[in-house]
Amino acid sequence: MTMALPESFSLRRWAFVMAVAGLIVAASSRGAVAGPQIDHFDKVVHFSVYGLLGTLVVRAVGRSRWVLAVLVVSLFGASDEWHQSFVPGRSMEFADWVADTLGAAVAAFGYARWSRYREGLERPVGFARKPDNLADATVSLHG
Repeated sequence: MTMALPESFSLRRWAFVMAVAGLIVAASSRGAVAGPQIDHFDKVVHFSVYGLLGTLVVRAVGRSRWVLAVLVVSLFGASDEWHQSFVPGRSMEFADWVADTLGAAVAAFGYARWSRYREGLERPVGFARKPDNLADATVSLHG
């Protein structure tokens, strides 16, 4: 008996989710993470990184399931905070989890409901105009 994956399943989309989640776990496993010494800057980092993760999860599960994506990312954030309580030099912080959840919620809601945001994120990287001829693409080293 084999279990078939849903038609909407995208291994590539889930691979990005797993890669970012793995990077988060790797960073939180370190005793200290380098960064600027600005008060509460870590909350901005939590908001941003978990916003990225929220966007990736909502892309993987589907826009109509954005609330599910936020719940999954929030639970992951809680588990990561708990994990940090076992890492020397790190601690579990409720405010970090709040920043994680808010970042995921804002990003997942934006991706699900705001078409301009979604279209901007989905635009291929190579969107710049190609040169009409090779002379336009070369750079003169002699001024």
